Amino acid sequence: MSLFGSSGIRGVVGSEFTPDLAMRIGNSLGNMYDEIIHGRDPRISGRMFLSSLVAGETAAGADAYDAGMIPTPTLARAAENFGCGVMITASHNPPEYNGVKLWNSDGSAFDTVQMQNVENRIFSGHQVVNWHNTGMCSAFEGAINSHVESVCNNLANADCHAILDCGCGATCVVSPMVLQTLGCQLTTVNSQPDGFFPGRSSEPTENQLHALRNLVISENADVGIAHDGDGDRMVAFDDKGNFISGDRLIMLFASWIKPESIAVPVDSSMVVEELVKKVFRCKVGDVYIAETLKENDADFGGEPSGTYIFPQESYCPDGIFAGALLASIASDVTLSEFMSSIPEYPVFRSSSSFKSADRERISDTLRIEMDSIDCDCLTTLDGYRADFSDGWFLIRLSGTEPKIRITAEARDREVLNQMQAIAEKVVMRCLK
Repeated sequence: MSLFGSSGIRGVVGSEFTPDLAMRIGNSLGNMYDEIIHGRDPRISGRMFLSSLVAGETAAGADAYDAGMIPTPTLARAAENFGCGVMITASHNPPEYNGVKLWNSDGSAFDTVQMQNVENRIFSGHQVVNWHNTGMCSAFEGAINSHVESVCNNLANADCHAILDCGCGATCVVSPMVLQTLGCQLTTVNSQPDGFFPGRSSEPTENQLHALRNLVISENADVGIAHDGDGDRMVAFDDKGNFISGDRLIMLFASWIKPESIAVPVDSSMVVEELVKKVFRCKVGDVYIAETLKENDADFGGEPSGTYIFPQESYCPDGIFAGALLASIASDVTLSEFMSSIPEYPVFRSSSSFKSADRERISDTLRIEMDSIDCDCLTTLDGYRADFSDGWFLIRLSGTEPKIRITAEARDREVLNQMQAIAEKVVMRCLK
């Protein structure tokens, strides 16, 4: 079974993701790179895994650097001057999870070949240098200021009233500083780092963001911005308190920056084809978005989960830059009016959990079930996407969690309900 999912390695601390595994990951990286920089989100197990990674890296002869508690995009940018970057995070997962995301010096996540290389080394055993060749571990300072400066230098001022919900995650140390530097009148909520994520879930779903929505309405704000635990995601509310999902934010950014080409996953809205001339679809996961952007020299990429990649900035999804860009847009236009000008079709998204051990059986059953679906086109790029003349649905196994996910979209509610019903019956049969 592969250790890597669609966004690094992660699992429940102590059972699925252990200090021993972290040490072996570090040892593998230490045999590949001379200098490695680390960051971590606020999870209480972060320091433990930092120690394990550094032990493996320095034992292999690599020098390790600790940039402290910072967001993922901050770490990815700091990796520019190192062999690679390691972010200790489980992103939007609950606090009992942790893991690692691996970054290249150009800000892109490790691609499929690189992940496989690391995995092969993990299973091939430890490699330890002589004592006098042991690597050193040092602190690295300046990553936060560098990120803030870069974002603010590349965006116009944001003279708007913004409400920011950092979810007690790593963005607490960067995002407020960025928005204030750009000129926002800023109100914050859940802006203190806490690895238990007491304010809300680290995944910024609409039903977790009632406090943010209420503040946007009560304070007559122009925009509400929410991040996940490590800062690669961002979702928002407009000036009327309407939730703007990740998928809709892709359409908003595409409408604003008007890219010639865009990379989106198979579960993104069909509206994108109406807005952008060249659309490159790929597997779900920011690593695949980045790969597709690089392969096609595309201008912008994003995922419905709330990640956005601006290649001129970095190949890492940067929820902080995206939030600052949204605030800048909100200072020029009324978001609710701007969003109303962008086409929107009804969408359905859901997920069902299963035991990790059942993944192979469910995958086999899903393949058989979907092969029997009568549709215009069945795409198997990532999961099974059934396209019809007036809509589509996708069923896929999550790359980061033991879940089977359904996404559907149609031009009217009646057709959506029909496709939803078909997809849910397929999933029910898979989970029997």
